[in-house]
Amino acid sequence: MSVVCAFLLPGSPLPYVQRDNPPWGALASAMQKAGSALASVKPDTIVVYSTQWIAVLDQLWLNRPQVSGVHVDENWHEYGDLPFNLRIDTELTNAIVAVTHEVDIRSKGVDYDAFPVDTGTIVAANFLDSQGDCAMAVTSNNVYHNWDMTYQLGRLASAQADKLGRRIAVVGVGGLSGSAFRHTIEIADDHIANDIDDDWNKRILALMEAGAADEVVQLAPQYAAEAKVDMGFKHCAFVFGALGGQFSSATVHGYGPLYGAGGAVVEFSV
Repeated sequence: MSVVCAFLLPGSPLPYVQRDNPPWGALASAMQKAGSALASVKPDTIVVYSTQWIAVLDQLWLNRPQVSGVHVDENWHEYGDLPFNLRIDTELTNAIVAVTHEVDIRSKGVDYDAFPVDTGTIVAANFLDSQGDCAMAVTSNNVYHNWDMTYQLGRLASAQADKLGRRIAVVGVGGLSGSAFRHTIEIADDHIANDIDDDWNKRILALMEAGAADEVVQLAPQYAAEAKVDMGFKHCAFVFGALGGQFSSATVHGYGPLYGAGGAVVEFSV
């Protein structure tokens, strides 16, 4: 199997830009643990699906050999800039783009200077592979694709990696519950916005820890609706697709609030 490790990571920049705040620092430490786990298996390529790269017409993929720059997050710009330098596995990317029509998804590569890479992708890259040792294949979140289509996209990405002999890390970047505070808070007192969201998040994470993939899939629509999950939890669908819908267990390296919303760092046993 081409997948040697798989993760869910929050896309918020807060753990990266303000890690001295205890609630966010705990998630930063968890993402560093994920980075250490990834480094230990030495994948060739990190395949990233980020809910924060919004696409409408096509399924977009970064396809420029080197993508670098400085990004300012549209919501948390006061905390500072986000530098990035991504090396793209164009061979794998082109192979995936060429076959997504098989599941009625039209894909397109993006290759131009100063492309505005999204916050979630940058945060994931900086935590998981800060030295840039791995190439990356990065794709978008098409708002018109549902769970099943995104699952199939992950499956195809894994299959093409296998054909090319790539050992890949699969990363779904996105949040859990989505009820963020709309008023100013003391950031040291940040917490999940309400008990319903917290209960749902913990229930889903416990099922992942138990390796209960089918139950997660079954509950995903209800979870997404009742806890306002980030983009319908499609980042999870992509990872599950790449894993063929099966994993033996998962380790939750961290779970906590991101200005009221929920975020978790999950490593799947593959």
